[in-house]
Amino acid sequence: MAWLRRLSLRARLLLVSVVVLAVGLAGGGVMLAVTMNFALHRAANTEALDTAKAVAELVNSETLPTPVPAAPSVRVQVVDAQAHVLAASVTTDRLVPILYERELMRLPDGEGMYIPGERIGFEGRVRVVSLAAGPANAPVKVLVARPIGDLTQSVDLLRTTLLATFPLLVALLALVSWRIAGAALRPVEALRAGAEEITGGTRPGRLPVPDSQDEIHRLAVTLNDMLHRLDSARARQRAFVADAAHELRSPLTNMRTELEVAQRLPDTTDWPELAGDLLTDVERLSRLVDDLLLLARSDDGGARTAPAPSGEVELGQLLAEVAARYPAVEYERPAVPLRVAGDRDALARVVANLLDNAVRHAASSVRLTVTADGAYRRIAVADDGPGIPAADRERVFDRFTRLDGGRARDAGGSGLGLAIVRELVRRHRGTVALKGTTPPPGLCAEVRLPAA
Repeated sequence: MAWLRRLSLRARLLLVSVVVLAVGLAGGGVMLAVTMNFALHRAANTEALDTAKAVAELVNSETLPTPVPAAPSVRVQVVDAQAHVLAASVTTDRLVPILYERELMRLPDGEGMYIPGERIGFEGRVRVVSLAAGPANAPVKVLVARPIGDLTQSVDLLRTTLLATFPLLVALLALVSWRIAGAALRPVEALRAGAEEITGGTRPGRLPVPDSQDEIHRLAVTLNDMLHRLDSARARQRAFVADAAHELRSPLTNMRTELEVAQRLPDTTDWPELAGDLLTDVERLSRLVDDLLLLARSDDGGARTAPAPSGEVELGQLLAEVAARYPAVEYERPAVPLRVAGDRDALARVVANLLDNAVRHAASSVRLTVTADGAYRRIAVADDGPGIPAADRERVFDRFTRLDGGRARDAGGSGLGLAIVRELVRRHRGTVALKGTTPPPGLCAEVRLPAA
């Protein structure tokens, strides 16, 4: 079947449709011929039996004339128990019965059988029916012979007509199927040509959408949505790579400048201080690389849908451990345990990133709280810094976002903290949002996580 796979889709559809049509038409033709043949033979048997009944009534009423009245197309005989012909129609033999004696004895009353027509002067086969008549002390049998040559000719004519028209009809249907398949596949070919042009860069990234509201239309819409997502992903990837390169360049430039100055002025260089500065830049580079790796893994299709590791985390204790690293943070551990399902290290990083931002921009105080909120646990980090305009509070979750105001990214941040927070919270099936504080300006970062 390898040759079949090498055919075009249109050719395969044509082949399948022609085979199905040919089989269907052949089956229909055979069924028609068989049905017609059965109906004609049954009509011949009924005609012969009706004639026999009419003659039997004449015999029973003792009014049978000689010759026996009958249509020219049939032969009628009345024979006794010894197979002697008592009466016959005009064209029927008056000496030799239509059926042999053994056939008369074997044929049931009211039934029929076929005999060669040459026996009684007909061409082809003849249907003969037998019907009992007369008194009980002198029974007779009425024999009626009906030739079926004309019926056979009708069936043969039908069969010949079907055989003659069958190839022409199949060819016509194949031509129609070829045109229909071509029309049905024309939108697919347009999609293929459009995809080829998009691949070659000769047209914008959108495929033609057919006007028909069918499967091809839905396929084109789906493919265009996919192309749009791919274009968006490529744009995000290019922006991500450019921003990552820019962020990596800053600490590398600082390190290179310090080393070049130290190399030129080795006698006046404070090497311990230089080592400390270099270590600070290396730590910043390490944090930046870790953040980039985490976000890169989150962009992977498998990681995007993977849930956070399962386990129970008591938020009161976790927040106390994280807040202890920030002397300026106010935190009061709740009296009752507040548990969530998730990864302890990931949740600790969420809180640490939020506290880093708050401490960096706070004027005097940062407050950390955790409370129960129905089926959720609510973590809030509030500071009294300059705040963020409401129009920019969603945008700051994007990677490497720069703001022009007082909370613009400084040397201490990479612009990835809030992006990492949103990704980790999403993996825990939670939400994160930024809100204003009362009184303003200030900012409150609120995380809601499902309770364990």
